[in-house]
Amino acid sequence: MKRLLTPAWIVRHVVAVVLVVAFLLLGWWQISRAAGGNTLSWAYAVEWPVFAGFVVFVWLRELRHTLAGEPSPAAEPDPPTEAGYRRPVRSNRVPAPVPDNGGDAELTEYNRYLAWLNENPGARPGDYPG
Repeated sequence: MKRLLTPAWIVRHVVAVVLVVAFLLLGWWQISRAAGGNTLSWAYAVEWPVFAGFVVFVWLRELRHTLAGEPSPAAEPDPPTEAGYRRPVRSNRVPAPVPDNGGDAELTEYNRYLAWLNENPGARPGDYPG
C-alpha cells in the first residue's frame, strides 16, 4: 500500500477525483439543458458520465497493476545473462570480389554497391559515394 502513497500517486488520485467530479457535473449540467428543450444535450448527458467511468476504469487498472507487484522504478534491473545480449564483437571482414557480369553495367554497379554496404556495416545507403 505504500506504493500508492508516493507523491506521484497522490497526484494521480487527486487528478482522477477531480476529473470524475468534473465529468459528472458536466453531465448534470447537460441534463438540465436537455430538460430545458435542447435535444442535443441528451447525447452529452450520456457522454460525460461515460468519460467519468473511463477515468475510474483506467485508475483502477493502474492500481491493480501497481499492487500486482510490478517492479518499482527505483529498483535496478538485473543485468542480462543470456548469450543473446552480449556486446557485439567486431571482426575483420574480407571484402568479397565484385564479379563481372558479362558486360551488364547496371548489375556490376549494383554488385559494387552491395559490396560497399558489406564493407561498411554502420553506413546507410545514402552514404554510398558512387
